[in-house]
Amino acid sequence: MPTKKAKKPWPTKAVMEQIYNQNLWGGKPGEFYSGDGSHDQAMVEPYLKAVTHFLRSFHPQLTVCDLGCGDFTIGKRLVPYSREYIAIDIVEDLITWHKKNNALEQVSFHCLDIAKDGLPQADCIILRQVLQHLSNEEIKAIVKKLSNYTYVLVTEHLPEGDFEPNVDIISGQGIRLKKQSGVDLLAPPFLLKVKKAKELVAVPSTSGKGVVSTNLYTIM
Repeated sequence: MPTKKAKKPWPTKAVMEQIYNQNLWGGKPGEFYSGDGSHDQAMVEPYLKAVTHFLRSFHPQLTVCDLGCGDFTIGKRLVPYSREYIAIDIVEDLITWHKKNNALEQVSFHCLDIAKDGLPQADCIILRQVLQHLSNEEIKAIVKKLSNYTYVLVTEHLPEGDFEPNVDIISGQGIRLKKQSGVDLLAPPFLLKVKKAKELVAVPSTSGKGVVSTNLYTIM
């Protein structure tokens, strides 16, 4: 009897397109909606306070590259504190919508697969609750590119207390929390080389599970 082949996971682009097309993270039909993590004020406001405080400390302002900008609810509020804001997402229809509806002087939108494509030059990278949805293979590909930047701001939904970092998943809607795991770029297999690491803010998830932590990495 022939062995049954395991189904290959969908490409990440197709998965993310499905999430927005079917409103799997919430929102109204036809609306691009990035989930409660981008809209729940109890999580959003502490994040914005911490990140704007960091960005406002620079004169001249930094060029910021937002990898996985989603519905741009958060990014739009960071634009005033940036010299240039480069917003990237893998979903082409989402980027097309932003170009028509969120056109701002110092903002540019690009449709890229951040694991496969080259990334723009910038001073600071923002990865806000993006890596938690990706496989370890894709995260490793992204980590290799982070050495080109001075500052990297990473936000991840993590279990509370001790946990095993970086348990692998198939890229998609879910995250590692259900496996009592979360992404830690300083731990194997990623081992991001940094000069300095600092947690800027940690907020309990309003889902009642885990904590949403934002770390600032100054790259070697």
